[in-house]
Amino acid sequence: MRDKILESIRKFSVVRSLRMRLFLIIFIVGIVPCVVLHYGILSNYEERAVEVREAEVETQLRALANHLITYDYLSDQSSELIGAELSEFSALYDGRILVISDHLKVIKDTYSMSDGKTIVSPDVVSCLTQDSTESSYNYDRRDGFIEIVTPIISTSYADSRDGEEENVQGLEEEGVIKGVLLASVSTVTIRTTLGILSRKAMLLEVILILAVFIISLVLSTIMMRPFESLSEEIAAVKAGYSTEPIKAPAFLETEQIADAFNQVLARMNAIDESRQEFVSNVSHELKTPMTSMKVLADSLVQQPDAPIEMYREFMVDIKNEVDRENQIISELLTLVRMDRKDSELNLKDVNVNEMIESILRRIRPIAQNRDIELTLVSMRDVYAQIDEVKMTMVITNLIENAVKYNRDHGKVRVTINADPYNFYVIVEDTGVGIPQDSLDKIYDRFYRVDKSRSREVGGTEARDLVFPSQRASSCSTTAPSTCRVFWVRAPDLPSPCP
Repeated sequence: MRDKILESIRKFSVVRSLRMRLFLIIFIVGIVPCVVLHYGILSNYEERAVEVREAEVETQLRALANHLITYDYLSDQSSELIGAELSEFSALYDGRILVISDHLKVIKDTYSMSDGKTIVSPDVVSCLTQDSTESSYNYDRRDGFIEIVTPIISTSYADSRDGEEENVQGLEEEGVIKGVLLASVSTVTIRTTLGILSRKAMLLEVILILAVFIISLVLSTIMMRPFESLSEEIAAVKAGYSTEPIKAPAFLETEQIADAFNQVLARMNAIDESRQEFVSNVSHELKTPMTSMKVLADSLVQQPDAPIEMYREFMVDIKNEVDRENQIISELLTLVRMDRKDSELNLKDVNVNEMIESILRRIRPIAQNRDIELTLVSMRDVYAQIDEVKMTMVITNLIENAVKYNRDHGKVRVTINADPYNFYVIVEDTGVGIPQDSLDKIYDRFYRVDKSRSREVGGTEARDLVFPSQRASSCSTTAPSTCRVFWVRAPDLPSPCP
């Protein structure tokens, strides 16, 4: 059920909007202090007003209690002065006051409702039995009154003598509770004032809510502006209106998003350019054999009486062009298969030295045609668990390019070496090399340094490669875990890296 509710909420785009969430956060952060301050001030005022009223009433009740003792009102209620003071107190505080004896009998009730009756109140009984001189309070917020119980204390003095001495050594004051004053005081004025303050606070709170609403709306809009600008620029790139890197100032987060997108965009542009170049190269490579075959075929068509030797010669040329076309297509298909992410490795134990010697035997005739010296330097015997087919294709391509892009009468040296963790195949040549400004592009698909020369030579561009290997071994006791293949331009052919 909970998942269904959350799924229903996610369907509303407004709920998932970052702007709406920022607005709500700012709005709540602004409103909560206002509400807390509102009720905090009102609650504090009410508590303080009640405390002041209780202290004021208690002072008046203690004065009345002293008068009651002075005029012996608990025994004789004929004093008009005391009656007037009780009535005045009742009228002043809009309340009721009861004079209760120590036998729980009501001596005087300003409302004349309980005169002569016995009252049983926990507060009154507690005041009489615990001999406490402190008043007790009870605030009834719902009915709006304060109930105060104040003891009526009679003070007497007891003589203190030592042995048979008749001189007065001192007098000790003793307090005896003769009765209790029970007063109920109205809090209408406090509640009225509290209502007035509450209405004013509510008005101020409404104004603050409107102000916070506007501020939250403005701030959320301002904070979202860089994201909107970023989204617009990305949309422009998506629509094809721009290929320039996007800019997103203001926030570190938007800059990070922009940088990540620019990296992806640069990669996409590079891929797009390489694909265009690839299409151009493939068109050129595939068109050349087709053109040659068409010329040869047209020549035969235009010469119906051509001798059989010419037919044979032209058919051999057409066969060679077909073979060339098939070779180009095979190379392209191989390149695509190697670029697939889900390509699986067929691992097996391979003697790397023998594998490279076999590769050099196939390439040596090509090198001899240009008088290029092709040598193999084996620092040690290397055995590894690798995909022999794919590794052969990689190293073949690398050495072929070292020969193709070399100068006549040049040199190519292939070195095999290993350490406890890796084995190395280092290809060094005296060729034209790669310009400095093109070194960062050697890993780009289909990139060629010299396009026109590459078309004349043919093949795919080589690059430095690192291939993981499940297990490899050399003369060391620790098995290497990686094969690193290098192509180095070295006119003087220095000693290979160990």
